[in-house]
Formats: sequence, structure tokens, C-alpha cells
Amino acid sequence: MPLPLLAYPLTTQNARVSNLAGNQHSNGPSVGALAPAASGGENPWVNGLIEQAYRQIFFQPLSCDREPFLESQLRNGAITMRDFVRGLLLSERFTKDYYQCSSNYRIVDQVVGRALGREVHGQAERLAWSIVIAELGFTAFVDQLLDGEEYMTHFGYDRVPQQRSRLLPGHAIGNRPIYQSFPRYGADWRDAQQRRAPSGQGAALSSLTAASTWVNGQPPAWALKVWLGLAIVGSVEISRVLLTIALSMLKS
Repeated sequence: MPLPLLAYPLTTQNARVSNLAGNQHSNGPSVGALAPAASGGENPWVNGLIEQAYRQIFFQPLSCDREPFLESQLRNGAITMRDFVRGLLLSERFTKDYYQCSSNYRIVDQVVGRALGREVHGQAERLAWSIVIAELGFTAFVDQLLDGEEYMTHFGYDRVPQQRSRLLPGHAIGNRPIYQSFPRYGADWRDAQQRRAPSGQGAALSSLTAASTWVNGQPPAWALKVWLGLAIVGSVEISRVLLTIALSMLKS
């Protein structure tokens, strides 16, 4: 039997203000009232909402990161915007470049920021969702978040998630965008990759390791002596070969 989601206090006292995009509707644009494009055409409004969803989840997606099947389903009315967002969060791109690069605590920050448009309410909320990830998996975490009351209240089935800006006491502007607060991976993952790298790189990395022992950009003294010795031997051998060829030509 899975553990129930732990209760966590709301730690912020910031007043809610209009969203970062400056839309008239605080809950963002909606695709619910739009019919699928006729005759297989594309609806420019829906295309704009799709691009907005990509920016919210990936910030700057590449063409290879797109999900054409999900886009087609959304345009045809087979899925809602909430389903589209769910598909992006569970996509191979997000799994490899975000989930696998982060600890459970950090992925909670990432997903809550992108899906709910706010920062987490302190360590207690991180702990609560981290338990869900550890016990039920990342997919269950995304499902519970998107099926929850907070998501449905602010975005529902058809609105694009967006950051809900907060007016900070004593400041004229709201919080930073979530993608600036939480880059794709943190310093701990970067350092772990650095520590793992030498074990699987082979000869190429060995040469780089040797190069790291140089002092002031110069190789060690023993390496210079070996190089000079090989250069002298090579020069003598080349001279001998050239002389042999020249003498053979004169005799003939």
C-alpha cells in the first residue's frame, strides 16, 4: 500500500500578481474552445500554444526534441493541453536531460516549477514529492501533480502552464523565471560525471592526463630528452636512406 502524500506548510507569504507573459487572463491561454483545423490544415493559434508549452517545459527546444505525434493528437482534439504537457514531461528528452541528471529533490524543483509555475514550498514539499518518486516512480509523480487540485485550479485541462509571478516584499519585480533558477543539471551531477570520465575513456584520456602534468605549458624534462633522442635517431636514419639511394643512382 503506497504511502499518502505528506502534508507540507505553505511557506511563502508573497502576494500573487499577474503572470510573466502579461496576458489578460491570469490562468493563461486555452485551447479548449478551439475546434481542430479544417481539411487537415493547422490552426495558427494552437501552434502558438504548442510553442509556448515547449518553452515552458524545455525553455529552448531543438527541432529534434519535438514530439510530432503528441502535437498531431492535440491539433486533432484527441488529447488536452494537460495531456500534452504530461507527454513532454515523460518524454525521452526530459527523462534523459532533466530527470536522470538530477536528484529526487532537484527534479521536484524542476517539475513543480514548470508544471505549477511556482517554486516549491520549502524542504517539506521536496521531501513529500521525493517519497512519491522513490516509492512509485517518476511517472506517478507527474500524474499526481497534473491531476492535483492546484494544477486543475490554475490551468485545468486546456490552459498552458506558465510561471505565476510573485511580488516580493520590498521589490518592484517578481521572481526569476524558473529555467534561470534551475538549470538543466546541477553542480553535483557535473562533478559526478567528471569523476566517472577517466574510467572509460582509454588512451585518449590517458594522453590528456599526461598533459595535465606539464608545468607552465612545458612537458617534463624526461619527455623532452626522449623526444630529442628520437629526433636525432630519425634524422640519421633518413640521411642514411637518402645517401644509399643517391649512391645507387650514380652507380647505375
